[in-house]
Amino acid sequence: MLEVIEKLLILQDRDRAIRHLQGELAQIEPERVTFKARVVNAQSRLEAVKQRVKQLESDRKQLELDVESKKEQIARYANQQLQTRKNEEYRALAHEIDTCKADVTKIEDQEIELMEQSEQGQKEVAAITRESDDAKKLADELVGKLGEREQNLRKELTELQANREELAAAVDSGVRARYERLVKSKGENVVVGVQHGVCGGCHMKLPPQIVVACQGQQEVVSCPNCGRVLYYTRDMVLAVAE
Repeated sequence: MLEVIEKLLILQDRDRAIRHLQGELAQIEPERVTFKARVVNAQSRLEAVKQRVKQLESDRKQLELDVESKKEQIARYANQQLQTRKNEEYRALAHEIDTCKADVTKIEDQEIELMEQSEQGQKEVAAITRESDDAKKLADELVGKLGEREQNLRKELTELQANREELAAAVDSGVRARYERLVKSKGENVVVGVQHGVCGGCHMKLPPQIVVACQGQQEVVSCPNCGRVLYYTRDMVLAVAE
C-alpha cells in the first residue's frame, strides 16, 4: 500500500473518531433538556392538582357561608312569624322558610360532593408529589451522569484533536486537499477499498484499468464515478462478483 494512502487512512480514522465524539457531545444537551423537562412537567401537574384542590376548598367554604346566610334568613323569617298576626303573611314567611331549608339541603349536598372531590384531590396530590420527587431524583442522577459523560467525551475529543493537524500535515498537500474536499461532499467514507471490482464508496463497477492501477499501488487512484480515493490490500478480492 502506498505510504500516502496509509497516512490518509490514519487521518480518516482519526476524523471519524472526532466526528463520532462530536456527534455524541451534540446529543448531551438535548438529553439534559429532556430530563429536566420531565421534572418541570411533573411539577406542573402537581401545581395544577394543588390549585384544583385549593379551589375546591375555597368553593366549599363559600358554600358554608351560603348555608350560614340561609340559616340566618330562616331565623329572621321565623322571628317575623312570631311578630305577625296576619295569616297570609305568616304563610308567606313559612314558604320562605321552607324554600331556604330546601336551599340549605341542596347546598349541603354540594358541600359533600366538594368534600369528596377534595379528598380525592388530596390523594392525587400525594401520589403526584411522590412521582415528582422520584422524577427529580432520577433526573438529577441522569443529569449528573450526563455531566460526567460530557466531561469524559470532551477530554477524549481534546486528545484526538491534539495531533490531528500533525497527522494531516504528514499527508502530501495535494492529496490532503483532495481528501478535505471529498470529506465535505461525501462525508467520512472517502478513502475506500476495492472489492469484487467495485468502489467501496459508491459501489459502482470500476473499469479494469482502474482496478489494475489500484493493484499496482504506484499512484493515488480515484473512482471515476464518485471521486473517492481507492486502495487495495492483498486480503481484498479484486475479481468481479458474478
